[in-house]
Amino acid sequence: MHWTKEDIEQEKKVFRLNLINGITGAKPANLIGTIDKQGNNNLAIFSSVVHLGSHPALLGMIVRPAGEVPRNTYENIKETGFYTINHVGEDFIEKAHFTSAKFEKEVSEFDRCGLTAEFKNDFFAPFVMESKVQIGLRYVQEIPIELNGTLLLIGQIEHIFLPDQSVDDEGHLNLEFTESAAVSGLNTYYTMQKKAKFPYARENEVPNFKVKA
Repeated sequence: MHWTKEDIEQEKKVFRLNLINGITGAKPANLIGTIDKQGNNNLAIFSSVVHLGSHPALLGMIVRPAGEVPRNTYENIKETGFYTINHVGEDFIEKAHFTSAKFEKEVSEFDRCGLTAEFKNDFFAPFVMESKVQIGLRYVQEIPIELNGTLLLIGQIEHIFLPDQSVDDEGHLNLEFTESAAVSGLNTYYTMQKKAKFPYARENEVPNFKVKA
């Protein structure tokens, strides 16, 4: 199978959307928790969270700014400056998926989708109690992407909550232990299984791999 740029542009909208959303492979499935200054909780599933740096500890995610379609997550982050990122767990994938429905701003996706808003350590935004990996962030910057009108939204990590024994002595998080899920495209979910762990790659330690004839 082969698509050129022109072929992709000529495909039907839904087919093109699914193909390009899934072409990079499985991505982390995360729930973004926010709240506005009136106390309305919001929860939305995102697959665009990426690591940007560890010192300072920064995470980015791609968002669409508010326009004709309300973007409650983005609006709440800009209004309050705080949000949470919560791993979707294997046992609540379906509930997490349906947070993507377009609810009215006054409707809490926590309540509507059967998840629990958890406030702790005086952090302003709600965590997802059911999630085993919870991250509290403070908004620090956004970078517009002019090609398609999206934004790279950047947050600095203020809190990390993890289960005991989920991180080894070198700081590696065991995603199989935390039962974190991944997503491909917009609606296909996968579970994690640890296959291998290798040392930091140094040129003089690279094995003598042979290319198959």
